[in-house]
Amino acid sequence: MREPDMQKLDALVGRLVGDVGAAMSGALVVLGDQVGIYKAMADGTPMSVQDLAAKTNIKERYLREWLSAQAAADYVAYDEKTDRFSLTPEQAMVFAEENSPAFFVGAFEVVQSMWMDEAKVADAFRTGKGLGWHEHSTCLFRGTERFFRPGYNSHLVAEWIPALAGVEEKLKAGASVADVGCGHGASTILMAQAYPASRFTGFDYHGPSIERAKAAAQDADVADRVTFEQGSAADFPGRGYDMVAMFDCLHDMGDPVGAGRHVKDTLGPNGTWLIVEPFAHDHLKDNLNPVGRVYYGASTMICTPASLSQEVGLGLGAQAGEMKLRKVALDAGFTHFRRATETPFNMVFEVRA
Repeated sequence: MREPDMQKLDALVGRLVGDVGAAMSGALVVLGDQVGIYKAMADGTPMSVQDLAAKTNIKERYLREWLSAQAAADYVAYDEKTDRFSLTPEQAMVFAEENSPAFFVGAFEVVQSMWMDEAKVADAFRTGKGLGWHEHSTCLFRGTERFFRPGYNSHLVAEWIPALAGVEEKLKAGASVADVGCGHGASTILMAQAYPASRFTGFDYHGPSIERAKAAAQDADVADRVTFEQGSAADFPGRGYDMVAMFDCLHDMGDPVGAGRHVKDTLGPNGTWLIVEPFAHDHLKDNLNPVGRVYYGASTMICTPASLSQEVGLGLGAQAGEMKLRKVALDAGFTHFRRATETPFNMVFEVRA
């Protein structure tokens, strides 16, 4: 047996204590969201356990233990002098305010699905068969929408679309747009709200997500200019689109090149393929950071198994990087590929024939 460096071992164990605490806190975040504790604390008023229990109709003893764990994680604030708990403005933005640009609860729901589906992924590891998106627990679909929606709210209309040559002008004047892999329709609905003269069609092969998107469009009062239909990236209907958008989904596809060819066939003259993908560098060593850690984890449990469950099974993964994505677009027959803009979490590409 090799002799360990005890200082390095102690440092590793220290990090693992933090990681175990983070994993446990994640379950408590999902719990607190589901039973409404964060939203009951959203205004920042310091509250005793008794008052908060009465407000949330949660048993006091359970609530005190949850609040204590959250205070230890620094997810809620605690005042020892008054024995009261509260949310700081920053904590409220992250845990209680659904439309905040920093809302993060959805990420923990995605992690929840990874734990719930671990046995399915283990089987995929052994057989190589993959695991389809539709085969995951339902918390993945809800969590994905809630995780990505804050970024779309912050950047899609304000930064990403204006970064595409000539696209914003078309959308303001009245354009036809396909949002492929739309999930619950957060991106589609957001664009429809911003550009009322245009028509939007969201496509996703997952039937329950399409039904949820239809309901969301009604709630957002944009059903007059948004349609949601079940369809895959390889065969979604329509021709002459001014823009086809794919938000954080191209890397999940088994045959992204084939999907790109179909996009090319459906675009009208001077049409644009908008690709938004998780931020990644081209080389592994440059992705060994906190963002890469999150995306490689999700890619291992969700994205790569989804791709490997389909025909071709290219398995790009969530950290494909610009070089591989460029190759997909060029192999699909496009000649123009440009990184239009980026955030710490996303890369935005403008693709044209």
